Amino acid sequence: MIKQILNFAFIAMCVLGISNCDSGSATTDGDDTKITTEKPSIKETASKTKMVDLKVGDTAPDFKLKGIDNKIMSLADVEDANGYIVTFTCNTCPYAVMYEDRLIDLHIKMAAKGYPVIAINPNDPEVKEGDSFDAMVTRSKEKSFPFAYLFDDGQKVYPQYGATKTPHVFLLDADRKVRYIGSIDDSPNDPEAVTKKYVEMAVEAIENGKEPTPDYTKAIGCSIKKKA
Repeated sequence: MIKQILNFAFIAMCVLGISNCDSGSATTDGDDTKITTEKPSIKETASKTKMVDLKVGDTAPDFKLKGIDNKIMSLADVEDANGYIVTFTCNTCPYAVMYEDRLIDLHIKMAAKGYPVIAINPNDPEVKEGDSFDAMVTRSKEKSFPFAYLFDDGQKVYPQYGATKTPHVFLLDADRKVRYIGSIDDSPNDPEAVTKKYVEMAVEAIENGKEPTPDYTKAIGCSIKKKA
């Protein structure tokens, strides 16, 4: 019953335009979202911002972004990293909220292996007020985020990665080579129904000297909020 109520609320948010959600991502009967491994070609956004079609095997760019601690951070600042779980997420997207606890658990488990979560909020706060820097600080305190939470001020970083959703994961190795792109797991709507933890599987493959399989899944979530 609770799950049905949550799904109904989620659908209502999408219908009312409170959240721009991935079509077909939520269902009223509680069925899990199907994750596809088809790789789309990203060219440019509705605002004509040129997007980089970052692929598995490419070298991801570093960045310098302000975190909720008011300090500027880059990937190069992370000591003893074997890789990075760069995750574009936010405060307001229902999917991002559903994944918060899983993202916390992922960081705790993977940071111990040298693969910390680096969360980046790519949304324009003038379009989505709840994704302002101050709101990020508040949300981080409420949830006790153990990972870095950075603000993509001016929306300069997410196009360099080709991120389109919140959440959207880019798993990099120590050389910033992209090893996996997509969703955290195969059950966005129900953490208890997860059968494949894609990011954890990818890290395990890398640790064993293998290529992640799959190395790409479709990111399920809300579109990144930007001015038209």
